[in-house]
Amino acid sequence: MPYVTTPDGVEIFYKDWGTGRPVVFSHGWPLNSDSWEAQMLFLAEHGYRCIAHDRRGHGRSAQVWDGNDMDHYADDLAAVIDALDLSEATLIGFSTGGGEVVRYLARHGTDRVVQLVLVSAVTPFMLQTDDNPGGVPIEVFDGLREQSIADRSQLYRDLADGPFFGNNRPGAAVSQGARDFFWLQGMQAGHKNAYDSIAAFSATDFRDDLRGFTLPTLIVHGSDDQIVPYEVGGQAAARLIPDAELKTYPGAPHGLTDTHKQQLCEDLLEFLNTHKS
Repeated sequence: MPYVTTPDGVEIFYKDWGTGRPVVFSHGWPLNSDSWEAQMLFLAEHGYRCIAHDRRGHGRSAQVWDGNDMDHYADDLAAVIDALDLSEATLIGFSTGGGEVVRYLARHGTDRVVQLVLVSAVTPFMLQTDDNPGGVPIEVFDGLREQSIADRSQLYRDLADGPFFGNNRPGAAVSQGARDFFWLQGMQAGHKNAYDSIAAFSATDFRDDLRGFTLPTLIVHGSDDQIVPYEVGGQAAARLIPDAELKTYPGAPHGLTDTHKQQLCEDLLEFLNTHKS
């Protein structure tokens, strides 16, 4: 299987599908690159080279003890992009992956990147603080940590059966297969890695990373996101990124990569096609 070894010795698994201008995907918590398979298949069939990696400690990448933070995630992404010598790439980040791609750009620049897409992303800052009063209270994330220690398998079941896909809303009909797939990916992540990642996605402040952003940016967020609330995520990010395009999916949940996958695929293709080499 294809792996890249990072400068600090971590083996990162990646997929590389299709040919054409590169599109690089970063996944959410506690998932892996398999979560992008619908979008990768669609875009590869439409002439793009689609690359997605498993974050350190997740999926098929090494379950190292240290480095479960956004700076290391960004540097690992850089290791993949550099090893494949990608240029004119579009970065697409979902949820935690949105933070990862933004931090990559802040630390490694835009020389290899021409577009950015944030989907249900944790940017600009999730945690409620004195200067971010509209954020999510720390008690929510402490609860995730407590549940993770007590019974993380059940935690992933509860997330999949409820707020992640909006399956707790009247009329929702998310398949058992989709919910099981979320659980399976979660259980493939290292326990320590997934636990530490809760702090990484909730307490990392990306506001300075986003200010003065110049890349063409598409932001996609569901109005009924119960994980990263719309006002905390997509709407707030759009205010910080000059000329960002915000697409709001009415009533969509956090996991819209599955529940609204065809709509998302078409929106991604339309955005990608706006850049011509």
